[in-house]
Amino acid sequence: MDVVETPLAGAYLISAKPFEDTRGAFSRLFCRTTFQRYQLTDTFPQQNLSTCVLKGTIRGLHYQVPPASEVKLLHCIRGAVYDVIVDMREDSPTYLGWHGTTLSADDFSSVYIPEGFAHGYQALEDDSAVIYHASAEYSPEHERCVRFDDPTVGIVWPVADIIASDKDRSAPLLKQQRKTT
Repeated sequence: MDVVETPLAGAYLISAKPFEDTRGAFSRLFCRTTFQRYQLTDTFPQQNLSTCVLKGTIRGLHYQVPPASEVKLLHCIRGAVYDVIVDMREDSPTYLGWHGTTLSADDFSSVYIPEGFAHGYQALEDDSAVIYHASAEYSPEHERCVRFDDPTVGIVWPVADIIASDKDRSAPLLKQQRKTT
């Protein structure tokens, strides 16, 4: 496994090296020893499967605040997605910075998303799916949302025809959220 830090400190792209033969492929997507070597969270009590029927669908950007902050480890298992993380740590030099990477079922890569990061993705193909492991269970009262088209962050999504839930479309802009806190 290759573990490479993204431009946002604490977030990593993990590339697995598959073994392939006539039967198909095998790859380790998680190895506790490797995660411990890089001092990454290695306990994930919740696993989630998320699917997108149509290309252009965006899910996110979501995160949880303390005491329910969570680390996520995400893999694309079908199709392809453009995965985006946003640094929400106010004391970070990359606060409100974002990073995007393409994940596909064919590349065996994962994204490690630390606590304090909002996360979302856009389906690049119809019928795409991701599995993500979370270090904390879902807690609705601790969930926060960054609107996918918030101009303060300025994410450039690769598919212009966007499909999103009412919840994600109606999330307040960051400048509105800061006025109420």
